[in-house]
Amino acid sequence: MTSTQSDLAGLSRFIFRAPNWYTSLGFALLVAAMAGIAAFDSGDLAPSWRGIFFIGRDAWEGIFFIGIPTVVAAFGTTGVDRFVGGKLTRNRSSLLALAGEVLIIAILTLASIVSVFTGLGQRFIFDALVVALASVFAFRLLIIMAVSRSSMLIAAVPASIQTVTAALLLFIYSGTLRFVSVGGPILEAYLLPYLARPDRAPPELSAIAPSHFQFLLIMCVVYACSVYGFLYVVDRPWRRSLGVSVLDFIRGFIGHIAEGTRELEDFFEQLGQEAIVPVTVLSFQRDDGTEKARFVLPMIHPGPMGEIGGGNFPERVARRAEGMAFPPHATAGHDFNLVTEREVDVVLDAADRALDKIEYSDAATRSVRVESGESKMLGQAFGDDAMLVSTYAPHFADDVEYAVGLSAATEARTTGLRNVLLVDAHNCNNGLEGPDLGHVTPGSTRSFDMIEAAGLAGDELASGGRGTFELGTAWDETDWTPREGIGPLGIRVAVTDVDGQRTAYVLVDGNNMEPGLRDRIVEGLVHGEDAPADVAEVMTTDTHIVNTVEADNQVGAAIDHDELCATISRLTAEAVGDCEPVSAGMATERVEVTIFGNDRTETLASHANAVVSMGGALALATILVAMAVSLLVFFLA
Repeated sequence: MTSTQSDLAGLSRFIFRAPNWYTSLGFALLVAAMAGIAAFDSGDLAPSWRGIFFIGRDAWEGIFFIGIPTVVAAFGTTGVDRFVGGKLTRNRSSLLALAGEVLIIAILTLASIVSVFTGLGQRFIFDALVVALASVFAFRLLIIMAVSRSSMLIAAVPASIQTVTAALLLFIYSGTLRFVSVGGPILEAYLLPYLARPDRAPPELSAIAPSHFQFLLIMCVVYACSVYGFLYVVDRPWRRSLGVSVLDFIRGFIGHIAEGTRELEDFFEQLGQEAIVPVTVLSFQRDDGTEKARFVLPMIHPGPMGEIGGGNFPERVARRAEGMAFPPHATAGHDFNLVTEREVDVVLDAADRALDKIEYSDAATRSVRVESGESKMLGQAFGDDAMLVSTYAPHFADDVEYAVGLSAATEARTTGLRNVLLVDAHNCNNGLEGPDLGHVTPGSTRSFDMIEAAGLAGDELASGGRGTFELGTAWDETDWTPREGIGPLGIRVAVTDVDGQRTAYVLVDGNNMEPGLRDRIVEGLVHGEDAPADVAEVMTTDTHIVNTVEADNQVGAAIDHDELCATISRLTAEAVGDCEPVSAGMATERVEVTIFGNDRTETLASHANAVVSMGGALALATILVAMAVSLLVFFLA
């Protein structure tokens, strides 16, 4: 993940889960009642039953004139939006209506303060009410167009519900119909009792005139044009560079974080590119032919976040395996994110095909550890195949590019090895600090360090002696949660015993590790009191299920290090006690999947960050222009 991509991931902290519709409406009615008490003065406010009655009537009038449009909008928007092909849920609709109500109250409160200090009077407050109702329409139009992806004309129908309902109530209870000629005396005799009821409304509404409704219509048109212009300007770079709309991204991003929908996958699928990735499986089976453990390593990235795409790939692997599954992180970055969860099935099917091709051997080498520059490599051969685990600890590193890992694995195979399972241990990083976050890219010094280390490890393993071996495993789901940086697989340990040498492979279901934690764990396993292993390495799955809300949620950032180390030591000792004779084999299957594509992640992140940084200024400029046009209309009229 680059710094640009981390900025994009960090935007998730601004998204919250939409509350239930009845919660939003309950709060909206409470706010409306309080606004009514503040806005209307029905009489004596002395602490008596009569005063309580008047306060209750003021609260009711607030609920009636402010709360009812909110309720109608909450229920009506979802139905109308769905009828015209939209996707607005009731929870979102209620929250949107509440936001519109708060906007109206905020504008009226500000206008009242200005009126008190300037003496502009009641008409100014109702002029501000017109601005508020038009602003609510514009705000709702923007959100509905973004969420439902409807055209402006279609989205204007559900967007106008709250404004039209409020305007209709004001029209009836202000008695505006008396100023309008609607027909002969008979027709007026039938209409006026129902459509002109000023005697049942607060006296403050008598300041409303027919011109207010004319201005409201004009301003709604002006604001709608402003919304269209704003979206056009923001959307244009996305369509030119990526061929998709920013509204699709916004809708999917909010839908995934707020309500757990799959709309974001639909957006990513539009961006996707086809790619061929190797899927390597290392399987260990007992003498009776049952599987004891399985390492599954497709060269994909388990992202982008949550359960979107391959974000929950490690858990899917674990559910599919017969033995204990170990899905470590491959050498691939965010460009190799799967675009949809459906692609995970394609990868798992390829892993099953690879499993069927495996030829088992009961011979293995002792593990070796080599270094080249900043790269460290732990390797162990099983038959003519080998597993290599790469780390840059104690130096900081994040994802290794696909091309670098492919080159390193190829370098190891040139020594005579048949299949190579190359793991990116992904176990030491300093969070989201720095310009590139330790990304290992082709052509960098680190990339050549890794390639040379893979060659050195391959030389030693290809020529190393082989003997029978044992394998033991242990697993603890732990009580830690994804919010604490630990996914559902918890901690898994596999220990090999070859000629008296015990090698511990620790896999933590998380996304990278806090600096120094990996070294502390390894030191405790190898050199600590009653050390259970002679050689050890710690890996993370890089699961992105822990990154739904926070972009930076590494193992060790939220949990106690001593407790983590103790848990791993205990599991390693359990794995040693579980050791039994096994045979092992490895096979690789290539499969075509749809991934984000080369440089697509960086381009998407850059565009999204640009919208955030420039969108606010553009939105402010658009609002100022619309307000200027509105003021001009007021003065000219």
